[in-house]
Amino acid sequence: MLGIRTTAPGGDGRPGSGGARDAPRTARDATAAVEVVLAEHLGGRLREAREVDPVYARDVAGRVAAFVQRGGKRLRTAFLWCGWRAAGGTGDPDAVLRTGAALELLQACALVHDDVMDGSPVRRGAPSVQAEYARLHDTGRMRGTPGAFSTAAAVLAGDLALAWADDLLAETALTTPRPRRLHAEWRAMRGEMVAGQYRDIHAQATGASGMGEAVVIAVLKSALYTVERPLALGGTLAGADDTVLDALRSAGRCAGLAFQLRDDLLGAFGEPAVTGKPAGEDLRGRKLTYLLAVTASLAAASGDEDAVAALRPPAGDVTDEEVDRIRAAMERTGARAAVEGRIGELAALSLRHFAASGADAGARDDFAASVEAAVGPLPAGDDARDDARTDPPGDRRTDPPNGRRNGAPNGATPTEGTA
Repeated sequence: MLGIRTTAPGGDGRPGSGGARDAPRTARDATAAVEVVLAEHLGGRLREAREVDPVYARDVAGRVAAFVQRGGKRLRTAFLWCGWRAAGGTGDPDAVLRTGAALELLQACALVHDDVMDGSPVRRGAPSVQAEYARLHDTGRMRGTPGAFSTAAAVLAGDLALAWADDLLAETALTTPRPRRLHAEWRAMRGEMVAGQYRDIHAQATGASGMGEAVVIAVLKSALYTVERPLALGGTLAGADDTVLDALRSAGRCAGLAFQLRDDLLGAFGEPAVTGKPAGEDLRGRKLTYLLAVTASLAAASGDEDAVAALRPPAGDVTDEEVDRIRAAMERTGARAAVEGRIGELAALSLRHFAASGADAGARDDFAASVEAAVGPLPAGDDARDDARTDPPGDRRTDPPNGRRNGAPNGATPTEGTA
C-alpha cells in the first residue's frame, strides 16, 4: 500500500515532515485519514498560539481546535477525494488530505459565524461556540453583557478558523503542480460563501419568498462549497482538463442542491438528536429555503389561505404553535413531498454527470456513497447507480440546475432559476 507524507504524532504540521502511513483507498478512508491530518495540524497551531499568549491560546485557539475535532460527516473531504479519483488521481495523497483539512477548517469558520448570525445555542449536539463564550462570561463574572462578549469572541474564533484554513491551503498549493489554479478555486469558494450568507440574511430582512431567490441562496450558501468546489479542487489536484472539471462541477451542483434541500427538510422536520440543532430553527427565523418557497407557491396556487397566513413574515417572535402551523402547511400543500422528490431527481442527475467525467467504477461507487451520505438513499427502484455505470464519458443528457455547465475557476455567480 502506498505511503502518504503526513506528519507523525508530535510533528510540526508541515507537509512531508513526518513518517509514512497507509494511504486511503476510498472516500470513507479519506475522511478518517483527514482526522489525523487535522489533529497534527491543529497541534502545531496550538503550540504557536501558546507562544503568542496563554489566554488567547486557551480561550480562542483551543476552543476552535476542539470545535473542529468535535465531529461532522467530513463531506467536503469525501467529495474532494471523489474529484481527485475521478480525474485519475493516484500516488501520494498528501496534498489531497491537507486540502481536505483546510476545507474542514473553512467549514468550522462557516458554522461558527452562521451560529452567530442565527443566534443558535446548539451545534453538533453541543453548545455552539457562541453559547460557550456566553457561559464563560457568566462563570468568569465578567463585566458587560454575555451577548456582546460572546458575539465578539465567536466572530474572532471563526476568523481564526478561516486564517488557519487559508494558511494550510496556501502551504499545500505551493507543493502542487498547479498552485494558481488550485488557489483560484479556493478564492472563488470563499467569496461565494460570503455572498450566500449575505443573500440569506437579506432575504430574511426583506421577507422574500421567491423560488428563484431561494435557489440562488441554496447554491451560493451551500451547494458550491459543500460539493461543487471540493470536487473541482480534487480534480485540479489531479490535473483534470476543462472537460473533466465541467462534468465534476455539473455533478457537484446537482448533489450540492440536493444536500441543501435535505438540510431544509431536516431543519423543518428533523429531530434535534439527529440534526444536532434545535427543532424548527429555520422556521422560527423564517429563513427563505426552497421548501418555504415551494410551500408559498403551492399555497397561493391552491387558494390555501391558512397556509398563506402561516407563511407571512412574523411581526415578532415565532411561537411553537406558529411553527406547527408552518409545518402543517408544508405537509398539506404537498411541498414536503415535492421537495423530497426533487432531492431524488437531483441526486440521480449528479451521478450521471459524475459518470460523464470518465471516472472509473471505483470512483463512481465512492461518489454514489458520498451522495447518499449527504442526501439519504435514492428512491426505491431508481436506476441512477446503473446509469452512472453505463453512461459513456461525455454524455451530457441533462444540464445542472441554473443551466451552469462550465464553471470557470473565478466562480461566476449563478443565475436565478428554479431547482
